[in-house]
Amino acid sequence: MRNVILNLTVSLDGFIEGPNGEYDWCFTDQDYGMSEFFQKTDTIFFGRKSYELLMQTEGNPFPEMTKYVFSRTLHQAVGATIISDNLEKMVREIKSQNGKDIWLFGGANLLTDFMNYGLVDELMISIHPLLLGRGTPLFININDRIPLELKDSQTFSTGLVQLRYQVS
Repeated sequence: MRNVILNLTVSLDGFIEGPNGEYDWCFTDQDYGMSEFFQKTDTIFFGRKSYELLMQTEGNPFPEMTKYVFSRTLHQAVGATIISDNLEKMVREIKSQNGKDIWLFGGANLLTDFMNYGLVDELMISIHPLLLGRGTPLFININDRIPLELKDSQTFSTGLVQLRYQVS
C-alpha cells in the first residue's frame, strides 16, 4: 500500500500562506531533503487553488509525476486528472495501486478532508523561522484528535526545522 505524505512548509505561527496567498517567505536556498523525497514519490495530490497557482507560476510543475486535482468547480486540467466527488473512495483506490508514495501538496481545505477521512499516513512539515501574523492556518476543522509519532527531525543552517511524523 502506498503512503500519502503531507509535505508542506509552515511559518512558526502555523500558517501555510500569507494573508494574500503569498508564499514568497519559503526558503529555496537549499534542497531541504526534497531530492530524496522526490525519489520516493511518483504522484501528487493538489487542491484546485494550489494547482492553479502552481500552473500559473511554473507552467507544468513536476512533469514526471502523476497529478490529481481535487475540485468540484474545475472542469479541465492540463496534465492532471480531476477528482470531483467520492474523494475518500478514489484516494483509497489510488493508494492501493502499484507505485511509490503520494505527495499531498495542499491546500488547507483538501488537507482537512484528508485528515478527517484518515487518508494521511505521514506528515513532513518544514517550519520556517518567521511569524506571518496572518494567513491560512495549516490545520482547520479537524474533527478528532490524531495521534502522531515523531519519526525524524532535522535542523538546517537557516533555522528551518523539518519534522516527520507517522500518523498513529
